[in-house]
Amino acid sequence: MDNNLRLRNPSARGYSVITANDAASTVTFTLPAVTSEITISDSANGQTLIASGNTAQRPTGLTTEAIRFNTDLGALEYYSSYYNSWNNVGNNPTINISYLVVAAGGGGGWNTGGGGGAGGLLANSTTITVGTAYTITVGGGGAGASSGVAGSRGADSVFSSITSTGGGGGGSGSVAPTSGGSGGGSGNNYAGSAANGTSGQGNAGGKSNFGAPNYPGSGGGGAGAVGSNALQAVGGNGGNGLASSITGSSITYAGGGGGGINQGGPAGTGGTGGGANGSISSSPAGTVNLGGGGGGSSITGGAGGSGVVILSVPTTFCSNTYTGSPTVTVSGANTILKFTSSGTYTA
Repeated sequence: MDNNLRLRNPSARGYSVITANDAASTVTFTLPAVTSEITISDSANGQTLIASGNTAQRPTGLTTEAIRFNTDLGALEYYSSYYNSWNNVGNNPTINISYLVVAAGGGGGWNTGGGGGAGGLLANSTTITVGTAYTITVGGGGAGASSGVAGSRGADSVFSSITSTGGGGGGSGSVAPTSGGSGGGSGNNYAGSAANGTSGQGNAGGKSNFGAPNYPGSGGGGAGAVGSNALQAVGGNGGNGLASSITGSSITYAGGGGGGINQGGPAGTGGTGGGANGSISSSPAGTVNLGGGGGGSSITGGAGGSGVVILSVPTTFCSNTYTGSPTVTVSGANTILKFTSSGTYTA
């Protein structure tokens, strides 16, 4: 008996011979060139038996395509060596990417107001499906307050279903600040609670309950720290942001705006990551595309900085199919798409 599998040809005499090459525990059958397909079935039950197992039992280290039934998912799945992923039969392959989504900063308060809160910051990895178009929205900065209201909240930034919340507006005098990705700072003479940040995205703004003669405002919250409370003669500093190296260089995003002051001691400084300084007589704005909060001021508060969405896609799998005007660079094995305005990316 040799190691060949012999199939009878029903339309002619003789057999078609399939050679079995035994290497380790794997037996490979090589079809003759004239054979286009082979069907193996259980003649009694009319079925083909294939390997099955749960997700944890998936083979690893594969370099060729494979197919199996996943008992956890209740579905037939295949392995793509090109995309290095398991996928349900009938579904397109998926790609692992990294993202940074920063919302816009909130506007600063007026009347020695509090600094604007930084835009919410989300950074992680996710899977995207080949052939699918994903919507990207980059939030615009909140306007600074110029009357008896708080600064405006910054707009959200969105990638697919991932939404970072816009920064809260700084309080104006005794007008309450607003919550957001990070909360806005309190204006002078505000005795209420601090404005909260969004869990996992930012921090609360600072508090101030000081009046004459300096009327200091407190700092807006940042992605990395809460805004500082005001002191009697010093405006509160904005909370610091968080650094990301998704572009290949370390850049800090989402700092809170500094609190304003009326006279005397210094206004608060903006948090690292684009937070604007507070002011006595100007309206400092948060840095564009860093999501920084606007500065509080004794006049009109400063506007918040716009947000940004950055994708890091393995260059091998990057489609370079997008709308809008992202800046496209390469860092190591990844292509970086930096969206400073809204658009789409198709995987």
